[in-house]
Amino acid sequence: MRDVNYNPNRKFKTVRTPYLTEKIVFIDGLEGCGKTLFSTLVSSFDRVEKLTYSYEIEFFCTLHYLNKIDTDAVVTMVRMLTDLVTYDTMMSREVNLRPGDLSSIFRHPNTLGYLKRLFMKGDSAVPERIKNEKPIIPLTVHKLLMNAQPIFEALQGRLVFIEIVRHPLYMVIQQTLNNDTLIHSARDYSVYFEYDNGEMPWYTAGWEELFNNANAVEKSIYYIQKIGDRMRESRNKLSKMYNDKIITIPFEKFVVDPMPYMKDIAEALESKITKQTLRTMRKQKVPRTKISDGIPLEVYKRCGWVPPRSGLSEKEELQVRREYASQTASAEAMAVLDRLCTEYEETYMGKRIMGNNGFKD
Repeated sequence: MRDVNYNPNRKFKTVRTPYLTEKIVFIDGLEGCGKTLFSTLVSSFDRVEKLTYSYEIEFFCTLHYLNKIDTDAVVTMVRMLTDLVTYDTMMSREVNLRPGDLSSIFRHPNTLGYLKRLFMKGDSAVPERIKNEKPIIPLTVHKLLMNAQPIFEALQGRLVFIEIVRHPLYMVIQQTLNNDTLIHSARDYSVYFEYDNGEMPWYTAGWEELFNNANAVEKSIYYIQKIGDRMRESRNKLSKMYNDKIITIPFEKFVVDPMPYMKDIAEALESKITKQTLRTMRKQKVPRTKISDGIPLEVYKRCGWVPPRSGLSEKEELQVRREYASQTASAEAMAVLDRLCTEYEETYMGKRIMGNNGFKD
């Protein structure tokens, strides 16, 4: 029976002060940037748990971005959900047993440890085990930096945020496939909003008509532009507000010279690189002699990855991907893509590779 003094119109502020999780690392970026590579490597560091996807936190931050939920509510949910992931992980509750999945315990160096946890005492025994073992929880997310302020506010000094960036031409194919097969399907677990008697993905807010009038390739180009801009704006803002807790890593520089970045990550996590880390790097072909080298996992193939062509230079590999886009994208969209390529190359690669218009040096 409801208390007679309860006021349904009262505005409550939600809170959560105690916490279990001492260190949480988010691995973020646009689709096709290489997050799974980094998630696999980070999970091999000392005390770092298996790769976990955090859809619930993404959903809450998205609703906050759309002004559908108050900041204090999202902050509270981030604190609760990160603790819940730690709590469940430490007794192997809700772990992924599918051998082929990237988040499976069978892809983590401590597979046996997860199986042993199934038979350990759980519930009230778990907080003490967390205190003694100091697990680090890695959460893989998607374009979350653009609406991540509640996460920074919730976790403060316990947070490490890794942002992966990559050349636009290496992301455009996967994102085109997403636009062709995933958007507006029942398998797309994105928040949508009503627009002009239809539904639009949350990230199109502010550029709905541009998205609606574009084909699949053009959508991916404008997506890289619009969401990339918002990610950079948010990075600059949050770095100032929370004292540079963001590590931005260019994929191209990392795969040819990974150790400086690996050491930065280990230091931020208060962890260390292990023998298993070095073994995992070799399995992932890191370091590489060529940026486009990779491993032929089925999940990568589904996302548009193809092995590098024999004898092609780095520039020629990029040209192949530009030609793919130019077959169906408008001149206006290609001008945007070329500008994005030039800006990326100058900012993260130290030189122009494709030139101003794709082929001019």
